[in-house]
Amino acid sequence: MSLIPSTLFGGRRSNIFDPFSLDIWDPFQDFPFTSTAISAPRSEFANETAAFANTRMDWKETPEAHVFKADLPGLKKEEVKVELEEGRVLQISGERSKEREEKNDKWHRVERSSGKFLRRFRLPENAKLDQVKANMENGVLTVTVPKEEVKKPDVKAVEITG
Repeated sequence: MSLIPSTLFGGRRSNIFDPFSLDIWDPFQDFPFTSTAISAPRSEFANETAAFANTRMDWKETPEAHVFKADLPGLKKEEVKVELEEGRVLQISGERSKEREEKNDKWHRVERSSGKFLRRFRLPENAKLDQVKANMENGVLTVTVPKEEVKKPDVKAVEITG
């Protein structure tokens, strides 16, 4: 048994040293509280929403653009916001509503996540902020941020004498 939270080394928080990731880190996320006064409200809210609140995103860079993808099953495009903030920050947020409970319902297991999520990424200098496009298809959000073209220096052939 380890006393070091898995979020520090290879667990859910694998990008703590990534300067472009602006995740909000909760230092008490995996801390085992013993007091019921502290743990009851936390487990009620945080544990239910932990998977959705920490929505996983892929960020790949192609020669033409930066492409962000997130799996958001069950969400409509109206429930997701893609925003550009000051300082070249791309913010993706949304909320999945908790399923309504009926008095006669008996739940055996609740594993699907609900609640709010928020992810922020600082975009590089070469991002064309005025041309960002977002698309939601089959529960997958794709945000494409085109890049400035890198101008290659003109190369002149030099005659070799000798």
